[in-house]
Amino acid sequence: MGKVETLQRRSTQDITLEDVERRVSLASRALIGLANADGHWCFELEADATIPSEYILYHHFRGSVPTAELEGKIANYLRRTQSAQHHGWSLVHDGAFDMSATVKAYFALKLVGDATEAPHMRRARDAILKRGGAAHANVFTRTLLALYGEVPWTAVPVMPVEIMLLPRWFPFHLDKVSYWARTVMVPLFVLQAKKPRARNPRGVGIAELFTQAPERVRRWPSGAQETSPWRPVFSAIDAVLQRVEGAFPAGARARAIDKAVAFVSERLNGEDGLGAIFPAMVNSVLMYEALGYPEDHPLAVTARSAVEKLVTVKEHEAYVQPCLSPVWDTALAAHAMMEVGGPEAEHQAARALDWLKPLQVLDIKGDWAAQKPDVRPGGWAFQYANPHYPDLDDTAVVVMAMDRAQTRRSPSEDPSDYGASIARAREWVEGLQSRDGGWAAFDADNTHHYLNYIPFSDHGALLDPPTADVTARCVSMLSQLGETRATSPALERGIEYLLADQEADGSWYGRWGMNYVYGTWSALCALNAAGQDPASAPMRKAVAWLVGIQNPDGGWGEDAASYKLEYRGYERAPSTPSQTAWALLALMAAGEADHPSVARGINYLTRTQEADGLWSEERYTATGFPRVFYLRYHGYAKFFPLWALARYRNLKRGNSLRVAVGM
Repeated sequence: MGKVETLQRRSTQDITLEDVERRVSLASRALIGLANADGHWCFELEADATIPSEYILYHHFRGSVPTAELEGKIANYLRRTQSAQHHGWSLVHDGAFDMSATVKAYFALKLVGDATEAPHMRRARDAILKRGGAAHANVFTRTLLALYGEVPWTAVPVMPVEIMLLPRWFPFHLDKVSYWARTVMVPLFVLQAKKPRARNPRGVGIAELFTQAPERVRRWPSGAQETSPWRPVFSAIDAVLQRVEGAFPAGARARAIDKAVAFVSERLNGEDGLGAIFPAMVNSVLMYEALGYPEDHPLAVTARSAVEKLVTVKEHEAYVQPCLSPVWDTALAAHAMMEVGGPEAEHQAARALDWLKPLQVLDIKGDWAAQKPDVRPGGWAFQYANPHYPDLDDTAVVVMAMDRAQTRRSPSEDPSDYGASIARAREWVEGLQSRDGGWAAFDADNTHHYLNYIPFSDHGALLDPPTADVTARCVSMLSQLGETRATSPALERGIEYLLADQEADGSWYGRWGMNYVYGTWSALCALNAAGQDPASAPMRKAVAWLVGIQNPDGGWGEDAASYKLEYRGYERAPSTPSQTAWALLALMAAGEADHPSVARGINYLTRTQEADGLWSEERYTATGFPRVFYLRYHGYAKFFPLWALARYRNLKRGNSLRVAVGM
């Protein structure tokens, strides 16, 4: 086996608590050093080549070409992330070819001046054509190409702006789709109605990426998940709309556009942007311009500024973040600091929580109130500001950190500093529970699953249904706050949801992290906090599953392929620090701090810690939309391994192997 380390070698097993302590001290000092002056953390959040490519296309659409320096740095990023294996672009590091990402990256590079016969461009073009050409790109990509005049509008499913006028009982209504879908779609409705044409000052096109002229294509591809009986029904509806959309009454169209503009403008969110996510921000800018708003109109200026805040410039490269993650990063890093303990780490955690406290949304009833009108607001958003769209996951994590900090304070400190914040958040979380007992990220009962089969939703991510990982976080929160199954019906229903959602192999699906390792970590933390017997069948099956998928090097890793439509089991991947930390935290939550697999995992983290005290990982371990959009949180490899090491040290040195907090 050469130098390949296996679970049987002593080098992957030996570990001392003294060594762990040294590693914890080194990592905690490094993490504290990365905090901002006001106490919060905000690490980079990286997606695939799609977002920086769309940024170039957005500017060339408007005729506002970025500086040559910025274009050159983005081009460097795109060239570096091109696959050496399939010559296209992937959704994750070392991933499979993705048609839409590759078409956009090729188009962006051509716009900035890369010659079509340059070797990297020729290889990308050949890869596209070999797979049927750009006609096989997804709906969002074809919409962009229609705006550039590269494909006819018949390539795009009709989403008439008159949707804004539909009553709530109608099968399709904005209240029935997710927050991200609403914010992206509403300005896009206006763009479909107005059909503006890209200024494209350099006159660049990509006709060479099609195997036949786009105007001759009669049937455009649909998403892989669109095999349901709903598909022919929705296709027929779209065919009718394609014929009659241009004949809709002018008065109704004008009213619908006005309503769409009002929706966007109310939620514009200052320079944090519509929905605080890149696609919605870009669409809002283009909407205002398509409607003739002058360049200096305050709404247009604000919308443009939001886009630019996502540009991340480095020495030789630049890319564009899909959004910013300060609340999530700060709350999780605060948990790691409290696990580390000691005056310096505790002080840093307190500064982080004091920064988080005023960001709680207490005065705006967001879109979630359409389903829960009688619930008072009280959550935190993921970003610096996004008051219409706080989320349950962030809120539960912040509350657990605040509660943990509050219980550790000395009698001389104000014990109720976070009390009001915790109470309002708890009220909001309990109020957003769905009918099935689970919790979703942003809404309640967002479960109109037939909508994932409309032609527009070829990505299959139009909804925000309850998931095991978010449910687990809410169960953890309620349990940590002292609730039990006997005292809290909401907790009882949440636990039952989790137990029912466990996979046959013992794992849980992870919607927002990759994938079954993340979901299983979340669920085991919740069940432990709720008092589930570690000897119970659900806990034992989960432990056996985690132990069984440990990599030979002692770490854990999981590939994005585990999200494929036909689930056939865990998809092994090289170990990563963040996924290893999740597995370790999960096993320790199940009472297994003494398990040999835990020692080997801790050994892996100590061996892979770098000279600066932190860890690095190029692989993507987080999920935006399964099969469509993945994320690389640059902070995950910095605070999760530290958290796991500190917990291991604490349990091994303590009087009990039971984890006493919710996560």
